[in-house]
Amino acid sequence: MHQPRVAPFAEAVTTSHDASLSSWERVMRAALAASRAAQPLAALDGYEQALDIARRLIEEPPEGRAGDCVAAFVVAHHNLADLELERGRMDHAVAHLCAAHETLLKLFVDTTRNPTLQQAALRHSRETHVALLSHIATQGPHPLIARTLELGERAMNAGALYPH
Repeated sequence: MHQPRVAPFAEAVTTSHDASLSSWERVMRAALAASRAAQPLAALDGYEQALDIARRLIEEPPEGRAGDCVAAFVVAHHNLADLELERGRMDHAVAHLCAAHETLLKLFVDTTRNPTLQQAALRHSRETHVALLSHIATQGPHPLIARTLELGERAMNAGALYPH
């Protein structure tokens, strides 16, 4: 039996172009409420919308808010990973954990990016790294995680060459 999608997300984001931290927070709150109400499809929809907003925010973070934008990106990916794990979709969960970590590593080593965004990506990559290791500890090894950790090691070595 399919669960109907609830409509709070249409109300949570005023327009599809509203990429602000406040819109991210509204969408995330609605997604969390759907998750707590045992409405996984509605939660999935909300978390995906929050991730879309977060992606746009890290492309052009508001002045002084780079860290918050990166945090929003990580939280959205991690909530999606948790939900996918609850739904028994291990590969989807792993893909979200890896995508979060890999994106932060790319931001860190991208010398065309604002140094504040690079530092926020580095700081939050510790959380994404721990999430990957925690997943291995609780669920066992996964080849995508192994590849992502290897890429991370290479990125950190390359990033050490760039002054910040």
